[in-house]
Amino acid sequence: MKNNSLYSLLIAFILVASCKKQTNNSEDNISNSGDSIENKVAQLLSKMTLEEKIGQMNQYNGFWDVTGPKPANGDAAKKYEHLKKGYVGSMLNVRGVKEVRAVQKIAVEETRLGIPLIIGFDVIHGYKTLSPIPLAEAASWDLEAIKKSAQVAAKESAAAGINWTFAPMVDISRDARWGRVMEGAGEDPYLGSKIAIARVQGFQGDDLSSHETIAACAKHWAGYGFAEAGRDYNTVDIGTSTLYNIIFPPFKAATEAGVKTFMNSFNELNGIPATGNVYLQRDILKDKWGFDGFVVSDWGSINEMIAHGYAKDKKHASELSVIAGSDMDMESYAYVDELANLVREGKVKESLIDDAVTRILKVKFELGLFDDPYKYCNEAYEKEVTGSQDIHDAVLDVAKKSIVLLKNENQILPLKKEGQHIALIGALAADKTSPLGSWRIAAEDNTAVSVLEGLQKYTGNKLTYAKGADLVIGKTEFAIELNINTQDKSGFPEAIETAKRADVVVMVLGEHGFQSGEARSRTDLNLPGVQQELLEAVYKVNKNIVLVLNNGRPLTITWADKHIPAIVEAWHLGTQSGNAVAQVLYGDYNPSGKLPMSFPRNVGQVPIYYNYKNTGRPVIPAPNEVFWSHYIDESNDPLYPFGHGLSYTTFSYNNMIVKKVANETIEVSVDVKNTGNITGKEVAQLYIQDLFASVTRPVKELKGFKMVELKPNHQKTIKFSLTEKELGFYNNDGEFILEPGEFKVYVGGSSKTVLESKFNIE
Repeated sequence: MKNNSLYSLLIAFILVASCKKQTNNSEDNISNSGDSIENKVAQLLSKMTLEEKIGQMNQYNGFWDVTGPKPANGDAAKKYEHLKKGYVGSMLNVRGVKEVRAVQKIAVEETRLGIPLIIGFDVIHGYKTLSPIPLAEAASWDLEAIKKSAQVAAKESAAAGINWTFAPMVDISRDARWGRVMEGAGEDPYLGSKIAIARVQGFQGDDLSSHETIAACAKHWAGYGFAEAGRDYNTVDIGTSTLYNIIFPPFKAATEAGVKTFMNSFNELNGIPATGNVYLQRDILKDKWGFDGFVVSDWGSINEMIAHGYAKDKKHASELSVIAGSDMDMESYAYVDELANLVREGKVKESLIDDAVTRILKVKFELGLFDDPYKYCNEAYEKEVTGSQDIHDAVLDVAKKSIVLLKNENQILPLKKEGQHIALIGALAADKTSPLGSWRIAAEDNTAVSVLEGLQKYTGNKLTYAKGADLVIGKTEFAIELNINTQDKSGFPEAIETAKRADVVVMVLGEHGFQSGEARSRTDLNLPGVQQELLEAVYKVNKNIVLVLNNGRPLTITWADKHIPAIVEAWHLGTQSGNAVAQVLYGDYNPSGKLPMSFPRNVGQVPIYYNYKNTGRPVIPAPNEVFWSHYIDESNDPLYPFGHGLSYTTFSYNNMIVKKVANETIEVSVDVKNTGNITGKEVAQLYIQDLFASVTRPVKELKGFKMVELKPNHQKTIKFSLTEKELGFYNNDGEFILEPGEFKVYVGGSSKTVLESKFNIE
């Protein structure tokens, strides 16, 4: 990247300006007028035919090689003709300046009205330079770092011509079997809401028309994270209290943060698929919450209502979807084929079409696409931004902050920087693709820094690597099934001999990056393949082991917790993965992450979460009593609770004071002290329990957290304020209420390790 950033921007703007549309199409005067966006949209809408309006509601996937000949037949040819007629409002999975400019040129210069396309892409945790997967970022509990991660992702993808991301996913999920937990913020609606705001603000910034921002999309509306059995696309069946108090809050937070689009979900809710759900899309989102952006279906979800048994055919599905409030059809070919006839037959009011198109055009105007339909068409600028140093610096920073120290007996970590023999074992330790994680469509294979490469930068110790065993046999491209190695242990002897000679063994085990994500549900949450056997074999010859986990979901590592002295949760950390892990292992960064999801002891505990409800028999009533809510073969408690995370130093909590400062405002203060010998960060967490309510409340609910950095033997008083917003809840009619009564309040370093007090609301 050039050092002279002002010069670079000047050149970029000059070249962008040179690419601007030079035609006399009617919307030119609209975009250049001083009218409000609302007036511009109304003027343009008045010039559109019914088919052109419906075209704006149609989104197609990229369908041909733009550098080659135009498609001559089949679906691609049909899509191409629709594009030329102005019957396409958006395209997805078209990326790169050359490709985006080619499709935009057709929309802008060859159609009657020249309405620009909005280009969508799954920028989930970065474009080409990847941050940690979203679940890992949530473990940082660092909202500014998460916001920065979204900012650099927006900058890099926008430079490639993209102006809309299908992120953030704000689904709350309590089930680690569901592969898409890697894409969200975990199990808690309060933390999830704060992260939703950070990500929306990071993507969209203060000015959506800026050359460094893109439109965000809150998904999946709603309940997708509660798919039965953790099986993707499955049925969701939940109560009203869960819907209002657990599922809705992050979506509402995203709306209040100004998110421009929503994506509906594949699942049904109360027997009605979300895509055709009037209650979700019109009653709640657009009416009650006042959302003024647009809603896009998920891939093919309009047609999928036929398989649900809710629509009889594509025409019926189109009718149900548009009436329900789905504004844009992603790859169902439903609206473009069926809506015009439905309007002419009187089954769909044209006012519904006008409402949807108004919402879509409004976002396009806000993005500045009418002023410059060829945004970021400078290939030189694209090359300069992509993979730039500031982006790598940002993703490394959030990667380090996302690592969670689960266990550290005998202070085996941090590693000494000299005089030791370190054995590094595990196929994932040398892997440069798996750390990129799932949802990395634009990233190239083998572009992640491996743990091996990261550790090799520390030259004071002798480092010996042994693979031990492959995790995946064969290629690892984005495939439905990965060929997991369940038999080949031929590399065990080398790994065992390497471990015998070492002072410390670092083992990198876990899931491949493609074992989590969409359609990656699992019934077994153990270490895949022969990795558990490898771990136990190495343990027999050297017990001084540091286990580094690479995974996209909580795993069941009960044996490791019992036997292995140090365990580091390193997730799939993206491009800078190996550097982040090495810096934490060697103590150049003191880990501060906290778990955003509970880790089960056994998959039979799933779904497991900290904010559960008491039952009529919540705890053992007497010794040897059988009839209470428990398992006969396992503890009720998780292996690692929500909010858990250690540091290379230690912290104490003392002098908790709770006082009422107003009728419905409670102030809680606590002294946090660094009782260790190095500087560290601690995330102090506040939870409440409403002891008696008209709708039962969880045993704990996160209602505040603050990060504090303290030097050894230093102390700081942290204050929290609890208002009606934190103390109230939604009843089963969807009304937010605050009831008088007794509350418990807890403050500590996790949901389990807390100080406790009480207060009353009169």
